[in-house]
Amino acid sequence: MTPHRAPAHTPAHTPACAAATGRACLDTVLPSGLRLVALHTPDAPLAELRLVIPFARTEPALASSQRALAACLGTGARTAAGRILTRQDIADRAADLGAELSTVVTAESLVVGMGVLAAGLPGALDLLADLLLRPHHTDREIALAHARHPGAGARPAGRARLRATLLARAFGDHPLLGPGLATAPAGPVPQAAELHALHRRAVVPAGSVLLITGEVDPAAVVARAEEALGAWRGGPSGLFLPPFARDTPAPGRTALAAASGDGPAQASLLTAGPAERGHAPLHLAQLVLGGHASSRLAERLRDRHGLAYAVSATLRENRAGCWLETEAAGAPGMASLLAEETVGCLRELAEHGPTAAETERARRYALGFTRFALATRAEEATALSGFLAAGLPLDWLDRYRDVLESVTHRQVIDAASMFLDPDRMAVATLDPGAPAHHDETEPAA
Repeated sequence: MTPHRAPAHTPAHTPACAAATGRACLDTVLPSGLRLVALHTPDAPLAELRLVIPFARTEPALASSQRALAACLGTGARTAAGRILTRQDIADRAADLGAELSTVVTAESLVVGMGVLAAGLPGALDLLADLLLRPHHTDREIALAHARHPGAGARPAGRARLRATLLARAFGDHPLLGPGLATAPAGPVPQAAELHALHRRAVVPAGSVLLITGEVDPAAVVARAEEALGAWRGGPSGLFLPPFARDTPAPGRTALAAASGDGPAQASLLTAGPAERGHAPLHLAQLVLGGHASSRLAERLRDRHGLAYAVSATLRENRAGCWLETEAAGAPGMASLLAEETVGCLRELAEHGPTAAETERARRYALGFTRFALATRAEEATALSGFLAAGLPLDWLDRYRDVLESVTHRQVIDAASMFLDPDRMAVATLDPGAPAHHDETEPAA
């Protein structure tokens, strides 16, 4: 997402922002490139902050340092006056504000979250500024983080290895799936100087989004946030996922034998099929296939045949691409049967489509789930910041509910025919009983 630059304190999209949410809202971009959205949420004693920073794992040489940096972000800083803050100092300062600080790393982003009593919001912004502008990473904290999360030194667990193999087969070489991120030998513990250099490159405002919600005056919040973060500079980092080499997966079958370090002995199945972003009929077809407890896959694999104890179908997407993924896990020796029955279920839905009752049940489930996703103020803040980071409007979920309501049964049948054809899918299995790795190039018939 390319930031829309605007002068300080000038709301860039305020009318649309307020119209979309039905609440007082300011949406502006600071001169640094940071997109700042302040949203008034009535009856919310806590203010929620979500900062989404591009942090994709696109460079294998940085993998260990990226893990360490994310783990150490809240463990040391300097104040504007030059005082060093230790992990305990930061925890005490957050407690005094009634705040809780967290960091989450996804395939694309580093998300810094904070829930704070509304009265403590100015102090929370100052604390955030200390962490972003003046980090103080120590070798001791880095070593602790590296010990907890050795990462690339260990062979990836079976499920992760299977997914990486499947997606590489389906979409081609990609930094997200490359051997440097999954199986490279363990590097040395990063030094403090390395982490500070990576912080200067990666923890930057250009391309980042900060959402602040609560019972606050958006104009006052924007002014206070710019006061605290106006000196934050840098970027863009370039840590964005590039697109996959192919828009749609190359079909075929891949089987992996189990290896040491794969985790629990079980048969696993994954498939990757074509998908389109925001395709509501496909969403309902996916739910019929394996999106809830009474789905076709659950009934066939688990209830009818007793082959699997975990079954799902999910629409996955990021900046790299979009795909329909089905997953099943069962007892050792069952991988071939899992694949056979899953392909049969897919072919049945592709050729005949779901029943009208299945479509309606999927619609009701989807509508209920979208409301549940915004059930608490914290969940709402997380969801809305994710929409903004993906370039979607704040009211995307509300609009999408209306789209789901309007989808016809015929459209779902057509989506099943187009997207659930197993001959268009990549299929991969992992089984402790498999004698060796083999790769079959023919379609998954």
